[in-house]
Amino acid sequence: MTCRFVAAFAAFLFAAAVATAQDKPAAEAGFTPLFDGKTHEGWQGGKDGYLIKDGALVCQPKGSGNLYTAKEYGDFHLKFEFKLTAGANNGIGLRVPLTGDPAYAGMEIQVLDDTAERYKGLKEYQHHGSVYGVVPAKTGHLKPVGEWNSEEIILKGKQIKVILNGVTIVEADLDKASTPKTIDGREHPGLKRDSGYICFCGHGAEVWFRNLRIKSL
Repeated sequence: MTCRFVAAFAAFLFAAAVATAQDKPAAEAGFTPLFDGKTHEGWQGGKDGYLIKDGALVCQPKGSGNLYTAKEYGDFHLKFEFKLTAGANNGIGLRVPLTGDPAYAGMEIQVLDDTAERYKGLKEYQHHGSVYGVVPAKTGHLKPVGEWNSEEIILKGKQIKVILNGVTIVEADLDKASTPKTIDGREHPGLKRDSGYICFCGHGAEVWFRNLRIKSL
């Protein structure tokens, strides 16, 4: 066995190990993976609209619908990564029931390419990371379309925090933010819920999600 062959074989094994590691959800003390990177196990609802590719859940442009966790959650710390396509729109439903519009029946964190020309007329509560209709997010912290972003959502009681790429873009008291009324002037009965499902809210665009993990608080 020549030295050249040994070196090439070692390089192959290293590359394979790296690829395998990238396919696995990130392990983190205290956090439980929500997605195994290979199957829809632990999820219910619109599975057909969320394909699994390269260790990610990929929301499809057509027929995506809502994909819900199998379990309900109350207070939690959620971490995940996402990648947008141009003009993409999705959302993370929190404490939602299995029926109704997550943005109102529960609450929805916007997942949006708010840099797209088509969204130049957005309301302040519609930008990426906002609690839709309730709390506007700080803008300007998304990575360019096609790059992976990291996000955290911490929900404890009526306190919510959203961290995008290491920057806190939302930190609010949901009771105060909806008193005497919400910023969009609409009823949001889901703000009174103490628990529910987490879901992806498909809005007809391709969005990638991976390394989903959660810790109950």
